[in-house]
Amino acid sequence: MTAQPKAAMLLAAGLGTRMRPLTEHTAKPLLPLAGRTLIDHALDRLAAAGVGQVVVNAHWHADLVGRRLSERRAGGEPPVTILRHETASLDTGGAVHAALQDGLLGTDPIFVVNGDSFWLDGPVQALGRLAGIFDPARHDAVILVHRTFQVTADVGTGDFFLDPWGVPRRPRELEIVPYVYAGVQIVSPALFAGHDPGTYSMNRVWDRAIEAGRIEAVVHDGLWFHLSTPSDLEEAETSLRERVVGETR
Repeated sequence: MTAQPKAAMLLAAGLGTRMRPLTEHTAKPLLPLAGRTLIDHALDRLAAAGVGQVVVNAHWHADLVGRRLSERRAGGEPPVTILRHETASLDTGGAVHAALQDGLLGTDPIFVVNGDSFWLDGPVQALGRLAGIFDPARHDAVILVHRTFQVTADVGTGDFFLDPWGVPRRPRELEIVPYVYAGVQIVSPALFAGHDPGTYSMNRVWDRAIEAGRIEAVVHDGLWFHLSTPSDLEEAETSLRERVVGETR
């Protein structure tokens, strides 16, 4: 595509059950890492990629998510954010679908970022790599994946296998695949066409895009952390600190 998206959706409505007890009294994207909340890290990266407006959905402790967004606005921190409070969780696909139906995301391709995603860019900005590959004539989605063997947290048997051209497929029965979804993607509104609104996962629309040959994956060339449990968060904090001060274990 000729330009990077100017709008994005940040998914922050999950219950964060595996991160308990840390999420009993707050939303998972509000947990701190490297001196900043996860949601701040994600919004900072979107702003650095030229995104001007981000829709943030919230459900679990939505008031606290809204408060943090208000604090960013008061401090003049970009991008502009719109809170979409979900009285009932719509899951990932349903949340983006609903925001599109509300007219909050426009009609052009958008970034969609999980609110608990944390990554450090490699030689080229990850969001820029996605936008550089995305072609509306060929793609409904381009997703960022990471090599499973480089993730210390439990990611099961992986999410995708990629062919030499970056085309993903799902694992077959008893198959362990080498790539895990990294929580960052660029999608066209066309990805959701023909789907009824409601509660559903992004997996539903991805699977149809895989069948149609309209999805591609980019392998992340920087640092990425899978943050599912308190121990994952603690290990990420330790790794980032050692990366800065040069400590070894």
